Amino acid sequence: MREFSAAALADVPRRSNITDLVIRQAMKPSNPALFARRGPDGQWQDISATEFRADVTSLAKGLMAAGVAAGDRIGIMARTRYEWTLVDFAIWYAGAVSVPIYETSSASQVAWNLGDSGAVGAFAESASQENVIKEAAGSGALGALAHIWQLEGTGLDELRRGGVAVPDAELEHRRTTFGLDDIATIIYTSGTTGRPKGCELTHGNFVELADNALAVLSDVVPEGAQTIMFLPLAHVFARYISVLAVAAGAKVAHTPDIKHLLEDLQSFQPTFILAVPRVFEKVYNSACLKAETEGKGKIFSVATDVAIAYSKARQAGSVPILLRAKHALFDKLVYGKLRAAMGGQVRHAVSGGGPLGERLGHFFQGIGLQILEGYGLTETTAPITVNRPTLIKIGTVGTPLPGNAVRIADDGEVLAKGVCVMRGYFGRADLTAEAFSDGWLRTGDVGELDDDGFLRITGRKKEIIVTAGGKNVAPAMLEDQIRADAVISQCIVIGDGRPFIAALVTLDEEALPKWAEHHGLPPALSIADAGRNEVIVAAVQHAIDKANLSVSQAEGIKSFRIVPSDFTEASGHLTPSLKIKRGQVLKDYDDVVRELYSARRPD
Repeated sequence: MREFSAAALADVPRRSNITDLVIRQAMKPSNPALFARRGPDGQWQDISATEFRADVTSLAKGLMAAGVAAGDRIGIMARTRYEWTLVDFAIWYAGAVSVPIYETSSASQVAWNLGDSGAVGAFAESASQENVIKEAAGSGALGALAHIWQLEGTGLDELRRGGVAVPDAELEHRRTTFGLDDIATIIYTSGTTGRPKGCELTHGNFVELADNALAVLSDVVPEGAQTIMFLPLAHVFARYISVLAVAAGAKVAHTPDIKHLLEDLQSFQPTFILAVPRVFEKVYNSACLKAETEGKGKIFSVATDVAIAYSKARQAGSVPILLRAKHALFDKLVYGKLRAAMGGQVRHAVSGGGPLGERLGHFFQGIGLQILEGYGLTETTAPITVNRPTLIKIGTVGTPLPGNAVRIADDGEVLAKGVCVMRGYFGRADLTAEAFSDGWLRTGDVGELDDDGFLRITGRKKEIIVTAGGKNVAPAMLEDQIRADAVISQCIVIGDGRPFIAALVTLDEEALPKWAEHHGLPPALSIADAGRNEVIVAAVQHAIDKANLSVSQAEGIKSFRIVPSDFTEASGHLTPSLKIKRGQVLKDYDDVVRELYSARRPD
């Protein structure tokens, strides 16, 4: 059993909370800009710490006037935008607890998140999201829900007007009601049963983790640094970075549509960015494709090899003169253009939510964009470990941040402890007890620690799928529904580390003859031929479409393949208790999986 811990470097008063970070910045003589948003003319306009505090307090008073009490839960369902963070801090100022919801969530998912948390109100971005929340409320599961406020339209203005009469002293009392040990947010994350669990993250999880991270990442996020947020703020990774930026006095802009990301990067010129591995893959693949279409594919290929070799040589401690010269040449021909495409000022990027891979890590390091790969869960407020500018090993996810520790159990599972670890699962003492072992959080991942404390993730102990985009997907919820179809025998949902969710499906050999006859097909149709038949393929697609209605768009199955034989115990694909051996299936059908993901990505 190996273990590595890092002593805390920040001493945070126990009675403080996340709102004190705003006050910290507003009290500075520099009054730094904490946010930037597009103005009517399309230009970025700064929002200073004092301006942000003023609007947050106005909205918080509105929440109090509307009857929101200390400790009440409030949902937020919106795309990534400035107002998401604005109302998040207003909720905290009012002494309440925020419950983020992905804007792509189905009504049933919204009903669970808001119902399980007992939310008394919710913010919806637009009429579309408001309708989803109302549909969820129509199920009768949201008896406590009394308010829905829209971020668009007049919803926020009505809140501001409604709180005018609330005294400053009353708001200050409410703001300081809670300390580091109290819940700040409940973030729902998929479990192995498919039922989302509410992670209770405290004010201390955010504040202590942010201040300790800044103690070692001040070169990446100093006061005056700026980033553009495009990941979903409902995800713990983006949420933590938002709080970290406020703690540092850094500026955050938002863009909800990744289609406009490149132009936003060029106009805003961030100094650091955060992304999931899929974003970096797209940047590289787009650059490669552009070079090939311009007849410069060979040059780009050589430039890639040089960047990777240069990064590896630097990590080893010595760069040969010839390699240094080649790197300088390609910096003018290729690398500088790539940096310019991302705004020209980016020097660091933080990657999380899935494995980046050594090749991409070395490529971007070699072109002058250092990617600091980290590791964490919703249960750990995002990062447990992270690489740092002067303490980095590409291919690992870094060392524990100050105030945190990592242990490798005897079975290889990664265990975590420290200021980042959640308080527990909301309303589920049983699941909380299962998640911890002698005070250590079981992450469900398998990894290794080297002699310097760098963690390398080698596999997943649990079956939760994490896509290349960082989305957590519980396959059982989809698989169970698809297997319920008469013509389908087995279904295995795949997509770990991949750009989208897909599935391998088998047909029920016993049911097929009657099913085929009923649908006007020859009863003697073989399994192999059936898998290629348009009527049967359409039927499987229908079953998948139906299952997809129970999950968000990001979790839905985008493509599938019908394999020519069923999964059985005899074939080695089922256990005696008829559980699918996922690893064996993926090994035996590796060619099918590779073909599926090499095909054009479905819309």
